[in-house]
Amino acid sequence: MIDYRAESPPILRDFLTYHETIRGHSSATVNEYFLDIRNFLRYLKISRNLVPRDTPLEEIEIMDVDADFLNQVTLMEVYEYLAYLSRDRVKNRNAEDSQYGLSASSRARKIASIRSFFKYLTVKAHILEENPISDLDAPKIPKTLPRYLTLEESQRLLMAVEGKNKARDYCIICLFLNCGLRISEIVGLNLSDVRPDHLRVMGKGSKERTVYLNEACIAAINDYIQVRKNIATTDKNAFFLSARRARMSTDAVHAMVKKTLKKAGLDADKYSSHKLRHTAATLMLSSGVDVRTLQELLGHENLNTTQIYTHVDNSGLRIAAAANPLADFHVDQGPDEET
Repeated sequence: MIDYRAESPPILRDFLTYHETIRGHSSATVNEYFLDIRNFLRYLKISRNLVPRDTPLEEIEIMDVDADFLNQVTLMEVYEYLAYLSRDRVKNRNAEDSQYGLSASSRARKIASIRSFFKYLTVKAHILEENPISDLDAPKIPKTLPRYLTLEESQRLLMAVEGKNKARDYCIICLFLNCGLRISEIVGLNLSDVRPDHLRVMGKGSKERTVYLNEACIAAINDYIQVRKNIATTDKNAFFLSARRARMSTDAVHAMVKKTLKKAGLDADKYSSHKLRHTAATLMLSSGVDVRTLQELLGHENLNTTQIYTHVDNSGLRIAAAANPLADFHVDQGPDEET
């Protein structure tokens, strides 16, 4: 576990504490901010010749970074950093064969962290008078459609659940596919969050929402509760328990989903727990749920996040194509003329 407080200079530590305490971001999100900004600051030290140029990036200290250092940042330095990420940054340091250059989405996330940092320094903390990167353009991210299971594949997945933890695993997958919960929301469920017809879910940013249950979910939950109440657990609050009788971890849920996907004859490399959330959203949208309702159900802060699913269901596009007045007009071309 990363302890940013021990590895950050005061100016960065205050920013991270702000996100953790005031903005209510999770420790995982705060750690991502720390890693992204630390990497940028390390790069600046090399590019400004403050350390020998052959110094490995991970060995560069940033504890001396202060307002004067950050006040010298220019837009061109950030664009040079983007070029470094695009061409020279190692994708996976643990891989046997090093591959270089981060994807547009990875670069965009790192730039978002840097943007947030400098916005805090100017707007919130008033440490800098001007934001040197206010005009920074983020990398263009290619739009891709989310992967999801079909209705038939979803049914196959549910039917493939087996083993000594069948009631628990079936309940988890049922909630993924019917309610579109995040994996963090699944493992974070407490007994007190489960009501007769709905769940109290704690989403991103500690935002609470109500998720109503259909008959399939109610039945799955009731079946699991009958098993759950006979387990002597070390965590009386946790709803989903591991084999060690403690709160189930995200890694354990991921592994269970992958295992069940394989049993169902589905590609476990192509699909994941998060893809089950995509599946729930797609199935509901194709069944007539409007995008605003879907946004609230999924706990999306921004409607744009939800609208990616509107591109998956193409029934509206089919109807539009069929409605064209020329849809039934056809001229028989006959065979090509000989030349």
